[in-house]
Amino acid sequence: MQGKLSDAADLIYQAAEATDPASVDIIAEVQRVAGKVLARAGKAGAAAVCFERSARILGAVGNICARDAALRDFDAAVADRKRITTERAAAAPGVLHRAAAVLDLASHPELAGREMLELLRETGCVRRARLVAGGRKSDVLADMASPAQAPDEQRADEVRMALGIRRERSIELIAEPKRDLESRLSLLAARGLLKAALSLEEHRRNEREQAALWPSETTSETPEGVFASQQMAELLSTSRKIAATNLTVLITGETGSGKEVLARAIHRASSRGSHAFLPFNCTSVPRDMLDAQLFGYRRGAFTDAHTDFPGVIRSAAGGTLFLDEIAELGHDVQPKLLRFLETGEIHPLGEARPIHVDIRVIAATNAKLEHLVSAGTFREDLFYRLNVIRFQVPPLRERREEIPLLVDRFLRQFSEEFHKTGLRVAEETIEFLLLYSWPGNVRQLANEIRRMTALAENGAVLTPEHLSNELAASRRTVPSADRSTPPSEVVVRLDQPLGAAVEHVERALVRFALDASGGRLDPAAKALGISRKGLYLKRQRLGLDPPAARLAAV
Repeated sequence: MQGKLSDAADLIYQAAEATDPASVDIIAEVQRVAGKVLARAGKAGAAAVCFERSARILGAVGNICARDAALRDFDAAVADRKRITTERAAAAPGVLHRAAAVLDLASHPELAGREMLELLRETGCVRRARLVAGGRKSDVLADMASPAQAPDEQRADEVRMALGIRRERSIELIAEPKRDLESRLSLLAARGLLKAALSLEEHRRNEREQAALWPSETTSETPEGVFASQQMAELLSTSRKIAATNLTVLITGETGSGKEVLARAIHRASSRGSHAFLPFNCTSVPRDMLDAQLFGYRRGAFTDAHTDFPGVIRSAAGGTLFLDEIAELGHDVQPKLLRFLETGEIHPLGEARPIHVDIRVIAATNAKLEHLVSAGTFREDLFYRLNVIRFQVPPLRERREEIPLLVDRFLRQFSEEFHKTGLRVAEETIEFLLLYSWPGNVRQLANEIRRMTALAENGAVLTPEHLSNELAASRRTVPSADRSTPPSEVVVRLDQPLGAAVEHVERALVRFALDASGGRLDPAAKALGISRKGLYLKRQRLGLDPPAARLAAV
């Protein structure tokens, strides 16, 4: 039994350690389970503290059903509540646990204040303390008087400790300290603990807000390229998971968006990373020569076959073959590629027997293969054989946060290529680059930086005057009637109150996420970076119906 209790304590400790300080529901559940374990171990006083804390937290956040369940657990685990009340001070976990609770609950002023009251009670450093909610009408949320105080002791000045704002009301702890030095020092330490807890919570809140605006934790730069946006970071993470396998990968996306960059990252993370990565563009040779170019031939196989030619596939043996523009394969080559993907064997022209080749194939295209299959220009069985693992690389205009990092990377690369030193890009130039639509994606950006670097003098600051005419003209003023914004962008007027602008953007983001997910809350909440409950509440506040409801009303 003792071993099982130890295991339970370990699990509770791990759960509490992994809990987000803002997740008060989980904190309450950890306290409830800890209370059950402590009660089972015969430590009724400590169990009572945990049960009461769990019930207090759940009641404060409005989870009445869970609060009542915690109180029922209390009654089931502890038979004599009066005895527990008298023993609690001696058996309670002590000031260390109270201090930890203040740190954990600093984001909830009322809960943190109640823990501070209990902390002051246990230290015995105050005559009286009360938790007050201010506003139009001040309310006493909790009141505590120390049982161990001399009736003739002189009353000291009140000490006020602000805990924060809760539901538009300021929460404050007011304490009447005892006069002796030890009590004063204990109260001073308690005030320091509260100040540290509030400062830590402010730092956490700032970090969360900063991460929401600029999610730097997703930034990853590899030798192949930059993966700074959330979409690209997720692509890189998933690609690394499947890199160790030999599965065929299909990468789709617009021209110049970085499909080969992702393919090289997969190759580098795989066990084939030390072998060849061979890119081959299916449009680089005439269609009637694709068969010979891919699968090779023997000398004398046809009129101009004067020597043996191994072909592209055999040249990549042991490594990775990257087939770009796979949609351009002709009907005569598609069956041979399908057989190779299924069996690993090729049959070069002039060879009597098939040859086995060990390579991994990564294919890429900017075309919609599903449409080509429907049109009959691309084999359905080959499509399904290629489409084992599929990655969609977003265009650069949908991951603009990567542009400053890409500019820095390309500037370093081309400065070294052209032997230029001391070049830097002005902030105004970065603004031009951020707002441009980039129809040519990353390749166009790289070419723009290459041209600017080649023409610049050593030590120059690259200003908007260095930009190409096309980019420089992109910042001209356009009448609102002539503007056309893509579905993923929104225009906000600057001559309106901040609250109205924020609501306009929030409404557009929520509606776009719901439309993109077909009204399903889970994927929409994930795309917005909020919880399902948070999305539900935003929908109610903004008066937004799911797409199905809006269509039904038309």
